[in-house]
Amino acid sequence: MNYDVIVIGGGPSGLMAAISSGEQGAKVLLVDKGNHLGRKLAISGGGRCNVTNRLPIDEIIRHIPGNGRFLYGAFSIFNNEDIIEFFEKLGVVLKEEDHGRMFPVSNQAQSVVDALLTRLDELGVEIRTNCKVKDILFENERVKTVEFMDGQILSCHSVVIATGGKSVPKTGSTGDGYPWAEKAGHTITELYPTEVPITSSEQFIKEKRLQGLSLRDIGLSVLNRKGKPIITHQMDMIFTHFGISGPAVLRCSQFVVKELKKNKSDEVMMCIDSFPEINEEQLYQQTYKKIKENPKKAFKNGLKGFLPERYFLFLLEQAEIADDALCTNLSLEKIRKFVHLCKEFRFTVNGTLSLEKAFVTGGGVSIKEVEPKTMASKKVNGLYFCGEILDIHGYTGGYNITSAFVTGRLAGMSAAHYSLAQ
Repeated sequence: MNYDVIVIGGGPSGLMAAISSGEQGAKVLLVDKGNHLGRKLAISGGGRCNVTNRLPIDEIIRHIPGNGRFLYGAFSIFNNEDIIEFFEKLGVVLKEEDHGRMFPVSNQAQSVVDALLTRLDELGVEIRTNCKVKDILFENERVKTVEFMDGQILSCHSVVIATGGKSVPKTGSTGDGYPWAEKAGHTITELYPTEVPITSSEQFIKEKRLQGLSLRDIGLSVLNRKGKPIITHQMDMIFTHFGISGPAVLRCSQFVVKELKKNKSDEVMMCIDSFPEINEEQLYQQTYKKIKENPKKAFKNGLKGFLPERYFLFLLEQAEIADDALCTNLSLEKIRKFVHLCKEFRFTVNGTLSLEKAFVTGGGVSIKEVEPKTMASKKVNGLYFCGEILDIHGYTGGYNITSAFVTGRLAGMSAAHYSLAQ
């Protein structure tokens, strides 16, 4: 037997799995097809590495709309607070920022990567980079060997597949692990982009009328066929040459994908609420008051600062109010229409950018076929999954990396326990 545990993939979950196995005393090999480990970690959080999130467990699960509830069992063994403690023991001091996001005090993702690599070295984990796996061989419903592209075949008791999804392929996530999982009898649920910009063929988008314009703290909703919100996120957004992007958009994107598929349609309606903190009648009263205070001013001047100017003028046009219209000359009907558009500007979208352009992969190895407290395959003994290859996906903000570290911890620990018992 060459190794107790072979971990395939050197991203967040693979690094954690290799460390976790090594800490149990297993003989571990960590392989990655790239020339260095931790590539996705190094670019995460804008290069600062959002290590985890300190919100309560229920809140974290809520921010992982893609099968987050599956992680309740895992969190009972190793959770976000354990991740914080783990890194601080490695000498990575963390700080809390907005919405519970945890970053290294150094503001350098590389300091996180370096700490993990140092720990691997301390544990004697063997590392092979530029090492591509060709196949995993199974016999009698258990792991037997791992075959490499150079022809080498290594035997082991267990394998942890931590190869990621298909998003951000420049980091090595090109879907390599899915065929091995299928070969073991696992179901791969349909893959789709999440946390990705949204596309639209609306005329104002095609004409780039609002390109580059940011809206702050708006309410962005995806609507169902009856015009009711499926999901609303109150964050920032930006108009682009192909559609919309920004934090609120990324969080809405998976719901656009699902609604398009559900309805078998080419378009889905979305809605922007520029004043999510107040209702339409309150906004109307505020607007009417300003008009009464500035009767002789042009409407656009009387409400100066009400909205970003480009968006304000755009909504004026949508409400069929002339640029030079005076406050005193506006009908109540026109004012109502403008206020309604401020609260509910609806437009159609027709999809998202590709999976390769997404931050996160939706779909993957079905969680129904994975043990929730060990990440063990229910199909093959000695096979474990962790990270983005699993059908688990969350919003950006430290939620996906939390899932990766937690599932990696359990997969590595369980793989070692299984191997050492053989």
